[in-house]
Amino acid sequence: MIELNREKKIVATFVTLADSLVVGFDVVELLQTLVDTCTEVLEVSAAGIMLADDYGELSVLVSTSEAGNLVELIQLSTGSGPCVDSYRSGVVVSIPDVESIQNDWPEFTSAAVAQGFHSVHAVPLRLRGAVIGTMNLFGHESVALNEEDAALAQGLADVATIAILQERALKEHSIAREQLQGALDSRVIIEQAKGVISQLRDVDMDEAFTLLRQHARSNHLQIREVSEQVVSRTLTI
Repeated sequence: MIELNREKKIVATFVTLADSLVVGFDVVELLQTLVDTCTEVLEVSAAGIMLADDYGELSVLVSTSEAGNLVELIQLSTGSGPCVDSYRSGVVVSIPDVESIQNDWPEFTSAAVAQGFHSVHAVPLRLRGAVIGTMNLFGHESVALNEEDAALAQGLADVATIAILQERALKEHSIAREQLQGALDSRVIIEQAKGVISQLRDVDMDEAFTLLRQHARSNHLQIREVSEQVVSRTLTI
């Protein structure tokens, strides 16, 4: 029964991602659904996605937890770590035991262990030879993804990449770049809105994001639109 539910979630996620190829979609919500699914169907505790901007600089776009978000931000601030390395090399970087790489990435290792993570699996988001970001999976246990889960993670990353840079946008390179930049800009306003909600409701940032997302879904609005209203104080959640 558990395996059947897992398969249903996997199928539903691929259907959602595939739908984005033919209809308009909220890229932030789409990728948030993707990383949420990763924590449900893979043996990981947190997941996130980094995307590169017009200048090749990475930013965290979505994350399932503040702990995972912090570890990704540490990598961005130091310019080193498995997720950054995966983006630069364009290959999967899988670390079953984080503490075994202490000498390679000391800042990352310290941050990961402090947040309770002991394994990481970074998958590049690639399309036609171009790497646009990474999907990052963090585990509380020191264990590698098995072959089946590793293949599933790659499949999810591949479909997500296609969803971001769908064919009609790729016809004009400037359109693709604008779409990526728009997604990164959305992340900034979302983080601001999370801070406002966290302060007003006296909740942590994870709960603030849950409230923000629930409001967007229940009112059929994009997360960015709701976030802008929260930041401008025209909406209280």
